[in-house]
Amino acid sequence: MDSNSISEPKSNGVKVKKGGARIIVDDNDEGLSPTDLSEMLAEGTKESHDRAENCQFVKDFLRGRIIRDVFKRGTVALYFVYSAMEEEIEKNKDHPHIAPIYFPVELHRREALARDLEYFYGADWESQISLSAGTEPYVNRIHEVGEADPVLLVAHSYTRYMGDLSGGQILKKVAQRALKLPASGEGLNFYQFEGITSHRGFKQLYRSRMNELELDLEAKQRIVNESNRAFGFNMMVFSELEEIGNTSKEEVQEDGFRHGHAELIQESDFNKCPYYAAKMAANGNPTYAFQLAKTLVGHLPCQVALAAWVAIFAGFTAWYLL
Repeated sequence: MDSNSISEPKSNGVKVKKGGARIIVDDNDEGLSPTDLSEMLAEGTKESHDRAENCQFVKDFLRGRIIRDVFKRGTVALYFVYSAMEEEIEKNKDHPHIAPIYFPVELHRREALARDLEYFYGADWESQISLSAGTEPYVNRIHEVGEADPVLLVAHSYTRYMGDLSGGQILKKVAQRALKLPASGEGLNFYQFEGITSHRGFKQLYRSRMNELELDLEAKQRIVNESNRAFGFNMMVFSELEEIGNTSKEEVQEDGFRHGHAELIQESDFNKCPYYAAKMAANGNPTYAFQLAKTLVGHLPCQVALAAWVAIFAGFTAWYLL
């Protein structure tokens, strides 16, 4: 499938030419059904998403408490995960459930991660890295489903790529500041999707493609279950990195502690992941309550509800938004 030349009109109002710069999206989610795969995944993985966001490693990361060695090891883990996932996606690119969501130019991360590893480890980076015990089960599972049950690759692709296009963009800014990485983006190529000009638009396109897959309810539920399993594998990696951080003798980057959370995650980031603003607002932080209100006011479906909550709680509320 040529990801740069296929153009197709979509009945749901989305007109697409593959390739990030040519994606045109009509912002219209009307017609979605609770049994659409995207809706089942969003609803069925909420608890897993919440657990992942609340693990200590992620919370420390968001506060800029990042040890350089741990960040490097995390990049290594991602390299092995994406190498496995993209290898299996490539093998199955003509599979009827994989072909519609096959976007190698827009999404694949292996080469970007290789550039990051060269930045951190040098030209001989391949001889310095190895698959860790915490990452190995994740990699093995991806190869297993790619070989025996390719439809479940939809779950792994959704869990990783959609996360990278959402909260991953916040992590990029935090890491760049806390680790004092170059403004040119070296060491952070993983987070840069050069083939996509609108993350929001591409995510909408990707979800529409998933919803068009010919799957019965049982198959969709299996994908949801596998996505929850993928979240579990990611948390295993987080736990391993947290353990490394706890035993490391390297001091946390001073820059991370010098910046407050409000400085590390800037106003523009709340539009991408207002979940973090909501959590801080619920803890009584007026800055985040104000940012949360600003974010929600920009979303029409939330305006009425926001007004009611502000009237009752004076702006201190928490909304979980995927």
